[in-house]
Amino acid sequence: MTEAAVRDAFRQQAGVCRGLDSSFTAQVCDLIAERLDRTTTVGRRVLDWAGDPRANADALPLRLCGALHALAQDDGPNAGVWPPHPTPDDEVLWTAIVVAFAAEVDFVLDWLTSPPQTNEVGRSGPLMAGLLVLADRFGLPFELFELGASAGLNLNLDRYGFDLGGIAAGDAASQVQLSPRWTGPAPPAGRVDVVARQGVDLNPLDPTKPETARRLTAFVWADQRERLDRLEAALKIARAYPPDLTAEDGAAWLERVLTLAPVVGVCRVVMHTIALQYFPPEGQARVRSHLEAVGAQATDKAPLAWLAYEAASAPDAEGRRWAELSLTTWPGGTTHRLARGHPHGFALEWFGAPT
Repeated sequence: MTEAAVRDAFRQQAGVCRGLDSSFTAQVCDLIAERLDRTTTVGRRVLDWAGDPRANADALPLRLCGALHALAQDDGPNAGVWPPHPTPDDEVLWTAIVVAFAAEVDFVLDWLTSPPQTNEVGRSGPLMAGLLVLADRFGLPFELFELGASAGLNLNLDRYGFDLGGIAAGDAASQVQLSPRWTGPAPPAGRVDVVARQGVDLNPLDPTKPETARRLTAFVWADQRERLDRLEAALKIARAYPPDLTAEDGAAWLERVLTLAPVVGVCRVVMHTIALQYFPPEGQARVRSHLEAVGAQATDKAPLAWLAYEAASAPDAEGRRWAELSLTTWPGGTTHRLARGHPHGFALEWFGAPT
């Protein structure tokens, strides 16, 4: 890619961050887009990026912002200007960034070698709303299968508390409480009983290890304190209830663990949040094909569901890029668009459950 493409990627990421209420990260991306040069090793590596720097490919801006946030957490040379400190002006912030690049070359270059990895707990809100729909329809306990699970924090969603349009769900005493801004009718009330859960990721993170907390925290935008606090609380729960995670290609894993034979008395749910878009087209096709094959064997006493919270294919008329909550159920294979919302799950517009 050209240097111009790299700078454009940072400008585009700045726009996304502003739209998602992270003005500080937007400021960092804007400064890098306009001021980064080749006088440092980091500058040369970034501007000469060999791959695709855009958000839907290598996500280079998020890699670099993650490195800077990690340095700030470690009391690096940029710590004094990073949140929770007050946001400095452009000159002060840029000086701190340049000093960090020069002082921590190996650290930053190492972070650039790995793609960003997040585990946004706020997305458990849309998932729980979808499970309430399924509980209302089938009245069965759930077995969960998560694609792109990262550290598996959303597999523990029944251990979090929820207020979903006035409907309470989950654990009212949990340290993680989610109450997304809600518009539209409320989802059905019900009990979500999870009897088994497992997930897959190409590089699953062990939530019991300190380095996992450090990595996941670094990729949360530094000025979003609520997300950081929620992540910390969810990691505490995951240390007490470590999820069952497998390092494997998601499509191959699903073909192996989601058996064709119906499981009577359980609603099996394959779920994912802002993950399927990163599967190669062949992998996405395999996931759909296997779900359809398993769904063909489903019955009302042994149903299958596909619950997805994924980025919309295009922005709306006002330029906002939503995530959409869709639910496909078998028997029948009918898909319903349940809601759209903030990509981090902080707000949901509920369209209503299928009748």
